[in-house]
Amino acid sequence: MATAGAPRRFCRCACFCSENLYVARYGLHVRFRGEQQLRRDYGPILRSRGCVSPKDFQQLVGEDEALAPEFLAAAEYSRSPGADFEGLLQRLETVSGEKRIYRVPVFTAAFCQALLEELEHFEQSDMPKGRPNTMNNYGVLLHELGLDEPLVTPLRERFLQPLMALLYPDCGGGWLDSHRAFVVKYAPGQDRELGCHYDNAELTLNVALGKAFTGGALYFGGLFQAPSALTRPLEVEHMVGQGILHRGGQLHGARPLGTGERWNLVVWLRASAVRNRLCPMCCRKPDLVDDEGFGDGFTREEPTTVDVCALT
Repeated sequence: MATAGAPRRFCRCACFCSENLYVARYGLHVRFRGEQQLRRDYGPILRSRGCVSPKDFQQLVGEDEALAPEFLAAAEYSRSPGADFEGLLQRLETVSGEKRIYRVPVFTAAFCQALLEELEHFEQSDMPKGRPNTMNNYGVLLHELGLDEPLVTPLRERFLQPLMALLYPDCGGGWLDSHRAFVVKYAPGQDRELGCHYDNAELTLNVALGKAFTGGALYFGGLFQAPSALTRPLEVEHMVGQGILHRGGQLHGARPLGTGERWNLVVWLRASAVRNRLCPMCCRKPDLVDDEGFGDGFTREEPTTVDVCALT
């Protein structure tokens, strides 16, 4: 007989996004660990079913149309046996070793342009829209656009998690199990800057999508718990298609926009194994309230043992 209690949280195996992919065009289930592995394991059967030209294979891989080669290479390295922090650093730009801020190309220019067009169409439509967060007034929640599951979840599970596990093992980088993804827009007559804040996330990815603009640089201080955290802020210019990786507790903001429009995709990456023990916003054990979807990334389950990110 079932006993009353907290609702069970249903999950799926990670293989759903890497080892059990069905390619309808060729009637084939494949295991995907990277382009080289896919060619090696499935090249002959794919060719026999019509996947012959480089263009055919590019369409099959799919990510090549959206994800930058440098990002794919970094993620593939992170998943490889023997991958380590120093090896990954050779495939990223270290913006600040002290602040643990890194940069890597994430999306191709063509994908950024296509996404911007879709965002503008949605912005001009009559469909209901929510605010991206409590700080930004203009932008789009990715789930409202129908892009959360097809784009952001695979991005987190297949690419960001192995990267973050090497870069931020002490911040739950290897245990990311939910996210909040949104696009923020800065333009004349709308939001032009963003004050100093920290994110409701263990880790953050911030990707510049465009358009043409001046100003609006990001600036970073220390962790929000540290005294004098903004004594010597570090400024970082936006580069279209490239993503900034940083800890959610890192104080940061955006300088005033000069001219043009700036759109950025922000993904708050969350690890329930960390936040179930300590809410990153109130710094207390979380007082849980049921919510829809991923909520704020908390669960009622016993947390997995993981070192919480050091606060100093």
